[in-house]
Amino acid sequence: MNLSVLETQQLQVGFYSSTCINAESFVRQEVERAFFFNRGIAAGLIRLHFHDCFVRGCDGSILIDSTPTNVAEKDSPANGISLRGLEVIDRAKARLEATCEGIVSCADILAFAARDATELTRGMGWPVPAGRRDGRVSLAAETVDIPPPTSNVDQATQLFVAKGLSQKDMVILLGSHTVGRSHCTSFSNRLYNFSQTTSQDPRLDPWFARFLKALCPRDRQENINPNLVVQMNRSPNLLENSYYEDVLAHRVVFTSDETLNSNSETVSLVNEYASNNTDWLVDFAEAMVKMSMIGVLTGTAGEIRSNCRVINP
Repeated sequence: MNLSVLETQQLQVGFYSSTCINAESFVRQEVERAFFFNRGIAAGLIRLHFHDCFVRGCDGSILIDSTPTNVAEKDSPANGISLRGLEVIDRAKARLEATCEGIVSCADILAFAARDATELTRGMGWPVPAGRRDGRVSLAAETVDIPPPTSNVDQATQLFVAKGLSQKDMVILLGSHTVGRSHCTSFSNRLYNFSQTTSQDPRLDPWFARFLKALCPRDRQENINPNLVVQMNRSPNLLENSYYEDVLAHRVVFTSDETLNSNSETVSLVNEYASNNTDWLVDFAEAMVKMSMIGVLTGTAGEIRSNCRVINP
């Protein structure tokens, strides 16, 4: 990451070294504790940071609860029941408020937690530039900025470019789909209702399609149980490059993953990362830092929320 970018956005590594020395270690401890009981929480925390940054920038707005007069980001169709890790952020924030009241932002906690989750799943960590402040607005309607799993390569690329990320960044960050799980409803159209001429996506590996249908059966009303989930990869708790091998083998659940095969530039990157895990891990860490800089609030903008779920009075 170019240092001039960090300087102009007023973020810096070690931002809390003099104001809250335990900031990063407290977050790390809470992530480790949650990971011990549920390894899947790591993927949830990485995704939480990603979904936060793509709406209004990395400002912690995804953590704000809805009110009687406003539906917040977390309750949009793009998030809803699929969000995981909120309680980890709550616990970290409570500890920090008890020792460093009003100092550490929820947005920075999300950035620290995503880095820690990456390391716990055997990814490569990175020094987190910090100093983000929290936003005061969270609107479900704005989650249209989050790339949906039904995106084709052009649609997904446009959404990433709109946030200052390149198509290469997109391919790198999609590799995080090597960890975690998906609700069946996020890809059931590829199994049962793909187009007017075919019910199943012809690009799906036939064996993989049968496997998914067994895990995501339709009921008598031809609906999918919204609570059904499947692991997205053969290594759901290990951050490594098998995702790219699966893309090439047409064994990925989302259209947005499969579509990487449809573009010469993206498929070239997929081949590169499928053959070199270390290169991908290094590039993933750099792309996460770049993503964590999107639309940050610094200085006197925004606020430092005392409760990540509620804006300050």
